[in-house]
Amino acid sequence: MLENYSPDYSNNMDGLAIITVNYKNYAVTEAFLQSFKKQSDRQFKIFIIDLSPETQEIASEMDSTEVIRAENKGYAYGLNVGLRTALDAGYNNFACMNNDTEVGENYVKNARDTIKNHPLSLIGGKIYYYAGYEYHKERYSKTDLGNVIWYAGGIIDWKNVFTRHVGVDEIDTGQYDEVRQIEFVTGCLMMFDASFLRTVGMLDETYFMYYEDADWSMRAQRAGLKLYYDPQVVIWHKNAQSTGGAGSDMHIRYQKKNRLKFSLRYAPLRAKLHVVKNHLMGR
Repeated sequence: MLENYSPDYSNNMDGLAIITVNYKNYAVTEAFLQSFKKQSDRQFKIFIIDLSPETQEIASEMDSTEVIRAENKGYAYGLNVGLRTALDAGYNNFACMNNDTEVGENYVKNARDTIKNHPLSLIGGKIYYYAGYEYHKERYSKTDLGNVIWYAGGIIDWKNVFTRHVGVDEIDTGQYDEVRQIEFVTGCLMMFDASFLRTVGMLDETYFMYYEDADWSMRAQRAGLKLYYDPQVVIWHKNAQSTGGAGSDMHIRYQKKNRLKFSLRYAPLRAKLHVVKNHLMGR
């Protein structure tokens, strides 16, 4: 419960609009909200876009939460609904986040700071596996849990047309503690200001889910904008809980379909042919 919690977001232009999408997994979304209970910076509002076919109440006593019901037209569509709502409310700073994440008490402060320090940019943060959700659980001791990296910046492997996470599965020893430019910002956490949206436009809803973040990263770079990784902004990720877990049929189906779409749009010719061939062979 979030008793006696009354954040101040009266100055929407300076505050942070946090956009997340819920699809059926209400317990995960409620844990996401609970993690915002003790923010050191209370200038924020969370916009939850609920795409569930049969909706439930989302338990939160925070005044800084707004739930918007919408038809399930995909993750990108849900984020766009939230972004348009936040823009209409006067917000200038945005963080699109997976609902299967949790934050520490300085998340809002650090997110607002990095957006201010990197205007007209797309920014990612340091993302850990939430303790117990590591892909290779047998590798780690109990003391490592919560300190295993899921994302510390992103690159695009154009030879095979995959998005790659820097540092994935590594124990964090401070090896990725510097701000730097990157090629790809994961949709798990994307931070930016209104000038970025005005320049690049909304997310491409035809992807439904997966690779919409890679597409946005490419569109930003083609518009001459920069992408950054900022390790001061930290979250923990319960990997792929919104799509049935890593390796689920839904996860695999949309990854394959949208990798092909992304390849045909952006990849070099040889890579396009490679991806098309593998797609036709069911790989």
